[in-house]
Formats: sequence, structure tokens, C-alpha cells
Amino acid sequence: MKVLHTSDWHIGRTLYGQKRYDEFAQFLDWLSTTIAREEVDVLLVAGDIFDTNAPSNRAQSLYYQFLCRVATSACRHIIVIAGNHDSPTFLDAPKALLRSLDVHVVGAASDERNDEVLALNDAQGCTELIVCAVPYLRDRDIRLAKAGESIADKESNLLAAIRDHYLEVAELAARTRDALGDDIPIIAMGHLFTSGGQTIDGDGVRELYIGSLAHVGASIFPECIDYVALGHLHVPQKVDGSEFMRYSGSPLAMGFGEAMQEKSVCLVSFSSRQPSVRLVKVPVFQRLVRISGNWEEITHQLRALADSADSVWLEIIYQGEVLISDLREQLEALVSDSPLLILRIQNTRLIEGVLGSAHLDESLEDLNPDDVFARCLAAHDIPNEQRPELLRAYRETIISLDEDDLRAE
Repeated sequence: MKVLHTSDWHIGRTLYGQKRYDEFAQFLDWLSTTIAREEVDVLLVAGDIFDTNAPSNRAQSLYYQFLCRVATSACRHIIVIAGNHDSPTFLDAPKALLRSLDVHVVGAASDERNDEVLALNDAQGCTELIVCAVPYLRDRDIRLAKAGESIADKESNLLAAIRDHYLEVAELAARTRDALGDDIPIIAMGHLFTSGGQTIDGDGVRELYIGSLAHVGASIFPECIDYVALGHLHVPQKVDGSEFMRYSGSPLAMGFGEAMQEKSVCLVSFSSRQPSVRLVKVPVFQRLVRISGNWEEITHQLRALADSADSVWLEIIYQGEVLISDLREQLEALVSDSPLLILRIQNTRLIEGVLGSAHLDESLEDLNPDDVFARCLAAHDIPNEQRPELLRAYRETIISLDEDDLRAE
């Protein structure tokens, strides 16, 4: 049996205002072709299918066309769980219809843990795989607020609730296996941040909960689980060095910080309960390049890229000593009539040497909410010793507002 583990598609995401639907379409075409070529039996999508909880019509069309294409292939099952970017209600809305195509969707955590335990049958109708399909666990789904709780108490209780949730689902899966046969593998799916997980600046990965204590350890996954398929972190990586506990990573570079990163999906082959993992490289559908240096270094790199005749999206970081006030105009003139498109320019000389901390060359898209709040604290001369507690309170407010928006759906 072959299982393909992927996650973090973020369909609909833009990059500095540039729409990326062509990239997403090419990736999904490649994925469906790969599923057929590798004779994949089960596809796992471990959250963050869309980039927002209100995806555009075009993003939805790409998603549903892909599901229909794969459902009519030799692939027997598709399992989709929600990530923190996804709307649970939106994903769950067509689940009954999709179930008829053997597409299993788990958008929100359920009080009935059995809803997150999927026993999947082979072509002969015999159970071949059990999947613990645990979606992103929102604070309100798993933890009851208590009067007088400190922030440390909240973090500790949240971590315990996440651990208990996975343990309960895994125990149900183990009982299901005991009843059906000991040679059936169990896979756990999740969308969370594990301790020691690797991220890259500008990759768009959000903190899931308030504080870092909710970065769970590998120990939350019981020994009865044979493979752990995770989403949320965009860098492909093992968890705690385990060959069989992995983040597949995002298939597309989410920002220029990931431009040099090799993207892949995880092809997991089972012989009885023993998995083996092979990484399948995802092609680059739109080349991203970050270049930096003084004027001579930048122009040399731009000419080399233009000569390659490839379509390239650029981030340019000017680090020269000479002040160039019309840097953007000069750079745009250099790339005119070429396949190069400049999406972002950082003029560090202008920012650091002339404007100080004004950051006038930045846009809101360059900053995450924490950055904006930190700038506000600095602008109002808030003492440094007060800033960590205020940042914690701010994060808690943002998360509560996000959850209120989801409840309003």
C-alpha cells in the first residue's frame, strides 16, 4: 500500500500582490499525475488547503476539480484535515457529498472522537489502513477557561488538552485495529507546531496558540502509531529525528526566504505495519530569487538572470554605501523588456542611513501582526520590561477575534 503525505497548499495565496493561481494549478496537475504514476492508494492532506478561511471562487474551483480528478483515479481514498488557515465549516459543508467519492474531510474537532478515526478499505472491502484524522485544534475546542488562570496556566492546560485529545483518538484507533487485525497500520494526521520545529523568516507560518509552551513534543503520539503525517511547518523535516514522523512542508515556496529550498511530498510505502519513506521532489513552477549587494553586484546578477530567459520573480536588497534615492526606477529600467519581475525592493541604505526607524520602504505585507504591534509599542515609548506581557495579551486578543469570526460563520 502506498500513501502520499502532503500539506500546506495555501491555495489563493499572493506574494506581494502577485496572484499565483497558475502555480497552484500546475502543482495540482503535477500532483494528480504523480498519484497516477506512483500508483498511490491513499492521499493525505494535513491542513492549510487554502490561505484564508474565505477562499476565492477560483481557489475553490482548483480544489474541487483536483478532488474529482483524483477520486476517479486508482487512488482509493483522500483524507483532508483543516489547518489554522482553513475554515472548519467551509471544509465540512460538502463532506457528505465528498464522502461518496471516498474523500474524507475532517474540518473541526468533534466531541465524538470516533469521528476522527477512519478505517479505510481496500478494493476487496477489507480494512487496509486506520487514520487518526485530527484537524487543527482550536483553543475553544479543547480547553475550558477557568477563573483566575494565569497565562502560564492557560498554556499548560492547553498543552495537556492537545496531548489528551491525540491520546484518546489513538486509543480508539488501537482498539479498532485489535478488532480487525494486528497487521493494519495506523497513521496519525495533525496540524500543529512541534518543539524544535524549523521555520524560515517570511514563510508565513503563524503561532497557533498564545506562547511557545503549546509547541508539543513528539511524545504526544503513542507507540501504536506507525506513521505521523503533519502539517503547518513549511520546511520539509523530521520530528525529533524520526524517519516516520514528518512534516511534508509546503509544495510551493511561500516567500523569498524559501526560494532556495527544495520542496517535496512524502511517499510512504507499507509492508504490513512497517513504513518506508521516499521524498518525491516537487518541481519549481515559478522561480523566486532574492539578490542583494551594492549597485554593481545587483546589476551583474540581474543581467545574468535576464540572459537565462526564464520567468523570475525578484526580491532585491540594496546594501550599497552610495545613496540611490530613485533605486526602484533604475531597477525597473534594467528589467524592462525581460522576463524578470521585481516584487519587492529593500533599500537598506535609505532606511538605515537616512530614515532611521521610520521604515518608510516597508508595506504592511512585509510585516506580521506581531511586528506591527511591536512598532506601536516602540512608537509610544513603552518600557522594554512591559513589552513581553503586552505582546502576550495582544496575541490572545487576536486569536480570540479569529475564533469569533469562525463562530460567526
